[in-house]
Order: sequence, then structure tokens, then C-alpha cells
Amino acid sequence: MTTQVIFRIDKKIKARAQKKAKDSGLTFSDILQMATYAYVKNDFEPVLMRREEKLNIKTRRELMKISGDIRNGKNLYGPFNSAEKMDKFLNSLT
Repeated sequence: MTTQVIFRIDKKIKARAQKKAKDSGLTFSDILQMATYAYVKNDFEPVLMRREEKLNIKTRRELMKISGDIRNGKNLYGPFNSAEKMDKFLNSLT
């Protein structure tokens, strides 16, 4: 079963998105559905979509993994009370 989603978007942006989707052989609806599925599966990070950030797929995946670790409280160390304690910890890793 499917449902309909309605939202407002600037006319010019919509037209550009529809044209770009069509040029890719897709509909605008296809694009929105793919983005929604990717977002639900954590394969889509809105913060990474800013125009000024041109990240390759490997970097995107690594950042998504790091974001997931942060959300889950994994692979985090500190806070440290001093720079010396931080240095001591970091030196112990090598």
C-alpha cells in the first residue's frame, strides 16, 4: 500500500528537478522515492548534500559510518581534562 506526500517547493526548483530527472530517464517522483528510501536506510545524510561540499562516495560512506558511531555512542573517547591526558591516551594507541 502506498500513500501520497504533498509538500511545497519553489516552482523554479521543481521545474529544474523535473528536467534533470527526465534527462536521467526518471520521473521526479522516482527521485523523491529513492531519496526517501535512502534516508530511511541511513544511506542519505541531508547535511552532506550542501552544494559547497563535493564529497566522493568513499568519503560520504565514511562520514555516514562516523555519524552512526556518534549516534550509537561507539568509538568515542574523552572528554579529557587536560591536553596532557589526551596526549597520553593518543600515544598509548601507537
